[in-house]
Amino acid sequence: MSPDALFTGWDPIVRILVVGAAAYLALVVVLRTSGKRTLSKLNAFDLVVTVAIGSTFSSILTSKDLALAEGVAALALLVGLQYGVTFLSVRIKGVDRLVKSEPSLLLKDGEPLPGALRQQRVTQEELVAAIRTSGGAQLSDAAFVVLESDGSLSAVLKG
Repeated sequence: MSPDALFTGWDPIVRILVVGAAAYLALVVVLRTSGKRTLSKLNAFDLVVTVAIGSTFSSILTSKDLALAEGVAALALLVGLQYGVTFLSVRIKGVDRLVKSEPSLLLKDGEPLPGALRQQRVTQEELVAAIRTSGGAQLSDAAFVVLESDGSLSAVLKG
């Protein structure tokens, strides 16, 4: 094992500390400016943007070939695009349909809907787990179970 694998000097560490603190501050400013919706997990599109922001932040910290200004520009671009898409999706139905999926009914009156389960790739065991999370014990305890736009399962119990 090469000694460089463990320690290459203080310069890279100082760079990470300085650039990391500055990038973190820039990220906080950009996120506070863009509003709460930027890091929400309301649908798969929001999750992808959140992961991309995290990946970009990581690249700023670890890539010595990426200047701080370039990394902050990339963060601002991602957040700006997210803001623009959500701005348009609230105002234009077509944009909303493009970036969001509709919730899917998977179980009704305690009976699983096999076609919907197959199409959404959800098992009966996952339905039961969602029902348990809501306080039930078995499929027959649920009035319905829905696969939400963000990928979570919601169960509403009978009575």
